[in-house]
Amino acid sequence: MNRILGFLVVCIMISVSVWGQNSTDSLLQELNLAMAKSAAYDAIKLKDIDSLKRSWTATANNPDARYYICQQLYHAYKVFNFDSAFAYARQLEQLAIQLHQPNLVTDAQVKFGYIILSSGMFTETIAFINTINANEAPDSIKVEFYLIKSRLYYDLADYNQDKYYTPEYIRQASAYVDSALQLMSPASFKYKYNRGLQLFKMGNIREALAIYPNLNQPGLSYRELAISACTLGAIYEAVHQKDTAIVLMARSAIADIRSSTKETMASYSLATLLFERGDIKNASHCIERAIAEAVFYGARQRKVMVSSILPIIEHERIHTAEDRNRSLLIYASIVTLLLIALVVLAVTVFRQVRKLKAAQRIITAAHLKQQEINNQLMEANKIKEEYVGYCFNINATYIAKIEKLKQLLEQKVTDNKPSELKFLVNNINIRQEREELFTNFDRVFLKIFPHFVEAFNTLFSEANQVVLKENELLNTDLRIFALIRIGITDNEKIARILEYSVNTIYAYKTKIKKRALVPSEEFENQIMEIKAL
Repeated sequence: MNRILGFLVVCIMISVSVWGQNSTDSLLQELNLAMAKSAAYDAIKLKDIDSLKRSWTATANNPDARYYICQQLYHAYKVFNFDSAFAYARQLEQLAIQLHQPNLVTDAQVKFGYIILSSGMFTETIAFINTINANEAPDSIKVEFYLIKSRLYYDLADYNQDKYYTPEYIRQASAYVDSALQLMSPASFKYKYNRGLQLFKMGNIREALAIYPNLNQPGLSYRELAISACTLGAIYEAVHQKDTAIVLMARSAIADIRSSTKETMASYSLATLLFERGDIKNASHCIERAIAEAVFYGARQRKVMVSSILPIIEHERIHTAEDRNRSLLIYASIVTLLLIALVVLAVTVFRQVRKLKAAQRIITAAHLKQQEINNQLMEANKIKEEYVGYCFNINATYIAKIEKLKQLLEQKVTDNKPSELKFLVNNINIRQEREELFTNFDRVFLKIFPHFVEAFNTLFSEANQVVLKENELLNTDLRIFALIRIGITDNEKIARILEYSVNTIYAYKTKIKKRALVPSEEFENQIMEIKAL
């Protein structure tokens, strides 16, 4: 049986520990959100209290109803504000006396004892509860009475932390818990919680975890969840499972905030655990929350307890902030140096890029120049190929004509026919031969430059453009600049080819350039820009 129980406890501890590690960060975020909304939760609480106070005023002449409302006000202030809870606990006793109900008087005295104990007044609590006689009270009042006495001695044990007195306080507290447990249902939440607390205080961790109530069971109030999670967190803290303890304390603190509970230990315990883990930021938030709760509630013991650790956490927070500032200063210095180095590098790269771009422009210009030269060479080669073939063809034709003419002349001379010889000579048509020469030249040129006429006309307004006659390939104007386009720029050579005088050629060129849309000095350059096929 003991082995099974031990195995069960180990499994529970392992599962809770794993769950705690995965949930810590999200729970701390949820806690921070709950802290931010705490004023809204308190407003709801105060609204309910205001409603009860109005009912309290309305029942001034009804002692029974007034006692019931006073009891509700006590419970509303019980863990919310010490002074108000103290006042309504005293009022509750007076009303019970007026009603001549001994059990109600005892119940009011037990409630008053809880309040003064919550404030940390141990001497006063001991003196007061020793005056309470709960022997004739109902079991529910006896349970609360025994639990208050057990809490008194547990708190004394925690407060003293003495090797001699503390064990005796725990023994006495445990005895009162036993008395309370005998009057409870073993299946109830209160029984399991107090039995688990008793076993924990006695050092029996395994059995305490085995009997401890399930925090996820349905129907738990925020108050029940808060006190059970806080105690369970203390158990895991005692066995050095700090991460699980942090998760449980965070759950307890969240439940306290949502229920507007100010008489609590969860925020203080969580701040201590987070501080030990090195989470100074969240520890500082939690200790500030714990101080605010202690001040609001008015618990003397809590304020002293919380104030003892606040300077330590704040000192560490300031030290951490100083370390962070130093680190930021170092990082800023490094970043500044890197930025300076980056600027120097950028300037160097920019200069190199500028040099490379300049070199690239030179290379590109050279490439374009070379490409232009190559195109000119290709064009020149094409012109040479076409006109070499044209010259060979023309020469062959003229040689054939001369050979035929020679044979005829020889025959006529042999036959001694001078009249026919004269006829042959007169029959040679030089003009027709010249026209045929020009036609062949035009045909070959337009084969190389098929768009020459259109390109030429773009240099003139529509009124001054060249209009060719039917079946005319080029005219004299076009032919002059066609010769210039293929590289014959000398006026004398052009004049010989076209059989004009140099002055005539010059006159033609001048007249054409004056009609052009472009300046005269740019006209021939534009002609040279006309591309070959």
